[in-house]
Amino acid sequence: MAKKYDGRNLRLVRVLARNSAYTRYHVTYSSGALTISGIMNVPTTPGRHPALVLNHGYIDPAIYTNGRGLMREQDYLARRGYVVLHTDYRNHAQSTDDPRAELNLRLGYTEDVINAVLALRTSPYVDPERIGLLGRSMGGGITYNVLVAQPGLVKAAVVFAPVSSNTVDNFNRWIRNERPIAQTVLRTYGEPSRNPQFWHNVSPVNFFDRVTEPVLIHHGASDSTCPIAWSRTTLAALKSAGKTASMYTYPGEEHAFGPAWPTSMSRTVAFLKQQGL
Repeated sequence: MAKKYDGRNLRLVRVLARNSAYTRYHVTYSSGALTISGIMNVPTTPGRHPALVLNHGYIDPAIYTNGRGLMREQDYLARRGYVVLHTDYRNHAQSTDDPRAELNLRLGYTEDVINAVLALRTSPYVDPERIGLLGRSMGGGITYNVLVAQPGLVKAAVVFAPVSSNTVDNFNRWIRNERPIAQTVLRTYGEPSRNPQFWHNVSPVNFFDRVTEPVLIHHGASDSTCPIAWSRTTLAALKSAGKTASMYTYPGEEHAFGPAWPTSMSRTVAFLKQQGL
């Protein structure tokens, strides 16, 4: 929250593909001292466009490739007139390595997304006042982080099958049994029961009073990766803080979304348009 951000140097490095609806570029931008790679889809229609920064879920950085993780959404949204910037995060694809990323509980990814929005504002293809966020799974948690760290940065946010807004839940589910990183994290910060203030301060749910943007949550009722109870808790916490938040649930849908995906996307675009995006 206290950091100063200066996302800049958005560069369209090369064309990856073209179709009648949009051009797909390999891009880079600056996030602090790091260079972050990504892809950007730019609609072929003239003028400045509303834009979305897409925050992908966890994919092992060792196998991750440029623009991977939200391919359906990238195409769908660009065909509906949005500039789409999908950031690779530090340590992914052609982005600069950050050896402390895991020890810092991947909060560097949140920095990379904040800087992506700021860099996107400088694009001649983008209306700088009409930028939103869309995150899936881990990227949903990153989206929550951005909303509490930099209120007012974007106009709206959509999350699909997000992780918990309580970082302790996520640590216990995925990191605690991963040695040696879990040992290093616990040695550095302590167990949640022994250092509750630290774990409180890295959990976005505890700062939802800062959120200024409307939030839409999509979650499958049969999600075995990120329990739907997490999203229900997040929704209740946002509403308790007096925020504009809504949630669609999808019976039978697992983590990745199948038959209900088109419905979820049409609802997403309708929500974004309601917010002026």
